[in-house]
Amino acid sequence: MSVDTSAGKPRHDHQGDTYHFCSQGCCDRFASDPAHYLSGAHLDAAANAPAGTLFTCPMHPDVIEEGPNSCPACGMALEPTGIPPLNVGPNPEMVDFTRRFFVGAVLVIPLVLLSMGPMAGLLINDWLSGLAGARMAAWLELILATPIVFWCGWPFLVRGARSITTKNLNMFTLIALGVGTAYLFSVTATVVPGIFPDGFRQADGPVDVYFEAAAVIVVFALLGQMLELRAREQTGSALRALLDLAAKSARLVTDDGSEVEIPLEEVKTGDHLRVRPGEIIPVDGTVIDGHSSVHESMLTGEPIPVEKTVGDAVTGATINGTGVIILKATHVGPDTMLSRIVDMVAAAQRSQAPVQRVADRVAAIFVPLVVLCAIMAFIVWAAIGPEPSLAYALVVAVSVLIVACPCALGLATPMSIVTATGRGAHAGVLIRDAEALERLADVDTLIVDKTGTLTAGKPTLSAVIVTVGQDENDILRLAASLERGSEHPLAGAIVGAAIERDLVLADPQGFHAVIGKGVIGTVGGKRILLGNKDLLEQAGIDIAPLVALADARRDQGETAIFIAIDRALAGLITVSDPIQDTTPASLGRLQTKGLRIIMATGDSTRTARAAAAKLGITDFHAELLPADKCELVARLQEAGSTVAMAGDGVNDAPALAKADVGIAMGTGADVAIESAGITLVKGDFSGIVRAHMLAKATMGNIRQNLFFAFIYNIAGVPIAAGILFPVFGILLSPIFAAAAMSLSSVSVVGNALRLRRLTLG
Repeated sequence: MSVDTSAGKPRHDHQGDTYHFCSQGCCDRFASDPAHYLSGAHLDAAANAPAGTLFTCPMHPDVIEEGPNSCPACGMALEPTGIPPLNVGPNPEMVDFTRRFFVGAVLVIPLVLLSMGPMAGLLINDWLSGLAGARMAAWLELILATPIVFWCGWPFLVRGARSITTKNLNMFTLIALGVGTAYLFSVTATVVPGIFPDGFRQADGPVDVYFEAAAVIVVFALLGQMLELRAREQTGSALRALLDLAAKSARLVTDDGSEVEIPLEEVKTGDHLRVRPGEIIPVDGTVIDGHSSVHESMLTGEPIPVEKTVGDAVTGATINGTGVIILKATHVGPDTMLSRIVDMVAAAQRSQAPVQRVADRVAAIFVPLVVLCAIMAFIVWAAIGPEPSLAYALVVAVSVLIVACPCALGLATPMSIVTATGRGAHAGVLIRDAEALERLADVDTLIVDKTGTLTAGKPTLSAVIVTVGQDENDILRLAASLERGSEHPLAGAIVGAAIERDLVLADPQGFHAVIGKGVIGTVGGKRILLGNKDLLEQAGIDIAPLVALADARRDQGETAIFIAIDRALAGLITVSDPIQDTTPASLGRLQTKGLRIIMATGDSTRTARAAAAKLGITDFHAELLPADKCELVARLQEAGSTVAMAGDGVNDAPALAKADVGIAMGTGADVAIESAGITLVKGDFSGIVRAHMLAKATMGNIRQNLFFAFIYNIAGVPIAAGILFPVFGILLSPIFAAAAMSLSSVSVVGNALRLRRLTLG
């Protein structure tokens, strides 16, 4: 916008330039942080800011709208996307439905007594008839039923009407048709009974009314919706519980060593924070002073505290043990592990599994078929039913509409997915989407990386072997200086060993990583090559003097790294990475479940063979580049295998993305985590067992739910249509049809919630 500089508007001088503003408020905001506004960051934030809270359907995650509404596909109330806020009141729809339910329940009791009292020996109708005429009871039923139908049942009528106008027939279509038919028929029979033919009349002349059926259908439908909403709140409690783990403040260590308590929102990357015994670690960071044990069970599911010393990473929301530590904040706000976990779980809970699409297609065909069945049932009963045939026909048609509501079918998959993702989050298994969970249940082949997946991922220096004329510490110093620019676990072992020896490291020049082979650079004017034999041989360097020694070290499971200085072989550095304690048992459990285990590593064949022998793995591939791992996945898929890939490094990312299911170790590289469908927070190999158990249990739960829903509808519709009447004289009342409809949803919800108590491990 333009500002008239002659109109006395505010201005601010910054670095020799004068900036003019339309108001004092804008001027003050600019003066508080000129660099922020001059960089254009405020424009980026405004462009990316949402216009309002987005809402999505719990059953159709592709439906996203601004503001609360009902889903155009299924009629369910849309729910806000994103992370659920803390310390908020109950779901407004839950409050509304509860209020409508209790009002309806109070009014429906006298209504049912009026209509069905004679069947129970209560002569209320006879008493009213004698008091004020034969039609008094019907008028009183009308008075009681009207607020139930038009106030308590208003959400169902609106959603049913919308489903017809949008041509997306759903369970609310059937509820609205059933309630509307019973109510409008009864109103007409009460106000103008003379228009009805004999087929609707009892032997003594009056036309039956069905106000109680319309009212009870509404009340039972409200009860079913309340139970579903309550179940959804329970599944969302997993996210709210995770969010509640976060600290509310942090102790900032200032430059003079003093301590200031600040709100968590004010912590910035690079801040030094002091954490006392028993306190919640506020953000993700690295320990720079002190020693303690940290309880990480709330994020990883592991009950044993983990020792933390200088250089170790700590995660926000975990609990410090008995020591005092000072950490340097590395990830704050939405970048912390806790925030990423909650985001991932929230997205997974809104995702749709492939099996759900089958249920959706069935439901889309099912509702029109139910309406057709109701019409056919009416015609058949009107033509050949007992007198009053039309009255029987109406009751049957309404019962068919109500009993066949596909709410249980629609809930079968989403409820299981939402519950399972929440359960997984508490066990340290993060699921990116429902499709990954479904595919993991069908996996028959698991490819695993070695370093950081089967092993602890924290290699340590084993030996530094030098050629004639070289100094061991000097070789280690040069190697560590070069590796400072690398994030590979082996680099960390070399750098860590140099720091322990108090070696002074230099900054490398021209650093270049050759993926799958090593690194190249210049340190102190010397050209350094550090890597496997392929890297040095391609550079024309003779490594023969150390090959035998390197092979011997590899046979012991160590990784051998050659180093050359100015095109001359200078030495050999060996690094070992111990097998994780949980790996052998976890591999055995996966193998007993029928999974084929394949180890794929960039390490040498000798090192890979030694590790495979220790773990009892007979199928392994060594010296693989990232493209080779990806090709291995593709070959297995072409052979008909369903493949999961587990890894933690940048070099694993292509294979993780290519596999049917990628499983990333949460302790690994960000690109690996982003490429995977499932992330294990702790990075422990036993997490794969937990993830596989969760996937199997979830898909079994979904199949049970779908079976219950399909069997219920397959059996319910014929019974409601009167198939038992000719033999047993049993005819399903709309009231019992409504009760059965609600109970079917309750059975599915209850079965899905069993996953919350699933034992993993």
